[in-house]
Amino acid sequence: MSAASCLKALLAEPGLLVMPCCYDALTAKLIEQADFKLTFMSGFAVSAARLGLPDTGLISYGEMVDQGRSICAATTLPVLGDGDTGYGNAVNTKRTVQGYAQAGFACIMIEDQVSPKRCGHTKGKQVVDRHQACKRLEAAVDARDEGADILIMARTDARGPLGFDEALDRCRDFAALGADIIFIEAPQSEEEMALFCSEIKAPCMANMIQNGQSPLLPPPRLEELGFKIVAYPLTLLSSAVEAMEKSLTALQQGRYPEHISFSHLKEVIGFPEYYQEDDRYS
Repeated sequence: MSAASCLKALLAEPGLLVMPCCYDALTAKLIEQADFKLTFMSGFAVSAARLGLPDTGLISYGEMVDQGRSICAATTLPVLGDGDTGYGNAVNTKRTVQGYAQAGFACIMIEDQVSPKRCGHTKGKQVVDRHQACKRLEAAVDARDEGADILIMARTDARGPLGFDEALDRCRDFAALGADIIFIEAPQSEEEMALFCSEIKAPCMANMIQNGQSPLLPPPRLEELGFKIVAYPLTLLSSAVEAMEKSLTALQQGRYPEHISFSHLKEVIGFPEYYQEDDRYS
């Protein structure tokens, strides 16, 4: 099965899909080793890890698709990818979808922010008008229907600048255009989240960020509300930053960081499998 077909099969199964997000090949491998069924390449996290810069539209299409190619090659999980605004007009969006499919992604997320975009839980967000947003999404769907083996997730950031009603109307339009998954970024209450899921007749995604603008709800509650996928975009990145800061503090204080195992690291990276292959061809 292709990555897109695998994701389709997962979406057809009952139950909520819990989706930790990755930002490089190693984090994708860790997610697979932890027995999750899918992952998402977070634009915020890739911008932070690859460039050391905030998610404010500073990272390019080329850098994102290159990072995605490495991620998709490192895991057998279906990988969803952050395609931002499509990196240009509707024609650029079409090329972006095709490029993400060629890189091995199962799904690409296209949003309706103006360019340069920014993290959905930070200030200063703006969105294009609804007509332009729909044309952008139409181009993405056309790329899929013309042969790109990839699903389309439609995202709106209209809740903040234009209100929930406009965001919901955009989601209805996106579903009518043929998006496979729908996502309202940063709904501000459980009531909004429940209404979103009840009104949209397509798989819906929730985005859980600690100290973000949406309620931080446990998976059972999200499933009750009607969500099909819950993404945790910054959990691994935040955990890694905290662990590295603590290790650096220990070294500054003349101590070796605790709970570090070279043997475990080698297992995670794949040395045992490499040695088996090496012996096979000796």
